[in-house]
Amino acid sequence: MSPLRVGLAGLGVVGGGVVRALAERERLQGRAGRAVVLTAVTARDRNKARDLDLGNARWESDPVALAKAPDIDVFVELIGGSDGVAKDAVEAALAAKKPVVTANKALLAKHGAHLARLAESNGVQLAYEAAVAGGIPIVKGLREGLAANGVRELHGILNGTCNYILTAMRESGRDFADILAEAQALGYAEADPSFDIDGIDTAHKLAVLTAAAFGTEVGFDHVHVEGIRHIAAIDIEYAQELGFRIKLLGIARLTDHGIEQRVHPCMVPITAPIAAAEGVFNAVVVDGDFVDKVLFVGRGAGAGPTASAVVADLVDVARGRVTPTFGVPAEQLKKLTPASIARRVGAYYLRLTVLDRPGVIADVAAALRDAGVSLESLLQRGRAPGEGVPVVLTTHETEESRMTGAVSRIAALESVVEPPRLIRIEQF
Repeated sequence: MSPLRVGLAGLGVVGGGVVRALAERERLQGRAGRAVVLTAVTARDRNKARDLDLGNARWESDPVALAKAPDIDVFVELIGGSDGVAKDAVEAALAAKKPVVTANKALLAKHGAHLARLAESNGVQLAYEAAVAGGIPIVKGLREGLAANGVRELHGILNGTCNYILTAMRESGRDFADILAEAQALGYAEADPSFDIDGIDTAHKLAVLTAAAFGTEVGFDHVHVEGIRHIAAIDIEYAQELGFRIKLLGIARLTDHGIEQRVHPCMVPITAPIAAAEGVFNAVVVDGDFVDKVLFVGRGAGAGPTASAVVADLVDVARGRVTPTFGVPAEQLKKLTPASIARRVGAYYLRLTVLDRPGVIADVAAALRDAGVSLESLLQRGRAPGEGVPVVLTTHETEESRMTGAVSRIAALESVVEPPRLIRIEQF
């Protein structure tokens, strides 16, 4: 059988990993049923020093031209970005009836349904295992391994940078800013970490997983997104005392009102499977009606894990395996009916800084009562008469809209001297 000729756009960390993986020719030929050959490459700077052996691969200056080139059979897009040249190149490849393998979660989150229709109308595959959770085979798991199941919920740690920061805060007792600086020095966080720590990266991935899990069009605009900037060392400490760990989670859940999609810090029980994923690891839990709960854990980023996922998709292409992009044909994707986070029902952790004087707790309790929120526990350490002291409350399950109303009332109290800090509790 003739070799599968690969055109690779992007020679960064992941692209370099793919080049090295493709060098394992004998291993790949046995698994792919034919040789997989790097035929042509492109990147922003041809003259950049790279410790890569590109063999006989030719250099193409234009990614769009590479995507359409007659001497390649499959186009691998590792450029990144939701628009611009990445989108143009992927569209050009699909229109030329060439399968596409991509690691671009932002592109899929914004244009996933459109690209799925384009791929299927041209009879080719749009593969994206590497776009979500690095080396964890979560996309194949949802589309193929769990095909018998109706998914009720999935939740996951989808960003290693945030998980590293929260883990290091817990282990060291240091605050967010110190650990972020350390993560940047170690290369776990970008110089501008906003995309990660503000939850956008996780939201992109969650939107893609939601489509694959529930057979809907991708609905990134309906994801509720919060990051981890406001998490303090004291919150990590109180979480431990209460039997929880704090994780930035992406949650997609089927409800009577539609599908919830939300990204925010959560307190999860220390005994929950997701709590054991630490450091730069990712983890995803899928709850299906036949299989119940399945846990996927592994490294979610880096050259090796992400290249592993790219090459797995190339093996599928070489074998001629074609699966609808989001598990069902694009024309059968359901319109996403979003469930507002205001209808979320669950428990809450609330940290306040209040003046230490008589009557303050009674005022807080009255604000909760007036909003229809039931108090479960209250923690206060030490005394500092007339000064600000931390008070931590946890509630029984209540609707989000009631809780946000209570927080507004509490924030308006004269005795509350800092903005309240609210973290949702998820009892997985």
